[in-house]
Amino acid sequence: MYNHLVVPRASPEPAKAPVVSTHERILRVAKTLFANRGYEHTSTSAIARQAGTSESQLMKHFGSKAGLLEAIFTEGWIQITEQARAGMVGLTLPPDKLQAITRSVLERLEHDPELKLLLLLEGRRIRKEGQMVSLTEGFLSFVGLLDGVLKEMSDQHILRANLSPQAVRSALMGMLEGMLRDRFLGDRLGFPAHFDMGQLQEILALALSSFTQSPAI
Repeated sequence: MYNHLVVPRASPEPAKAPVVSTHERILRVAKTLFANRGYEHTSTSAIARQAGTSESQLMKHFGSKAGLLEAIFTEGWIQITEQARAGMVGLTLPPDKLQAITRSVLERLEHDPELKLLLLLEGRRIRKEGQMVSLTEGFLSFVGLLDGVLKEMSDQHILRANLSPQAVRSALMGMLEGMLRDRFLGDRLGFPAHFDMGQLQEILALALSSFTQSPAI
């Protein structure tokens, strides 16, 4: 009778956490601190300390606290634009594309409440440089996507002939931003804004229909 030597199985090695670059760590920490403490009350030293790096590295990557906030917005708008492009795949009618864009914005902001808070409360701060207005590349990319769809609607005579697609874009974006901000203030401070996301989308659809030759949505 043989004695069988039982060799224990080696336990699988734990999955290694993905390596996060210094640049990404600073972005993540800054977004959380800006959202929780406010931009004015968050110092670059606090960001660097929680990110496990130095202020000199923060300045090397972003130039300043304002540059860091701008980078957060750039990354956020790029993600929103990519999600909107993905949502438009397979759609041919411009009004359907516009719906997909709106849905992507709302879904992304609901998924990332820190980004939503910063865009609503701090989004205009980064655009002021002296008397000039600074717009992030990510935001301009999103505007270009939206303008392209509205131009399609104009070219196909869906928009009213006397309306500029850019004017329609400004109206829709301003309405969306205002309603989202009011909902945020309602949730946080009891501001009278008792409407849900479904009603928000319905209001946007009604507004768009007023800009068209016939109801578009």
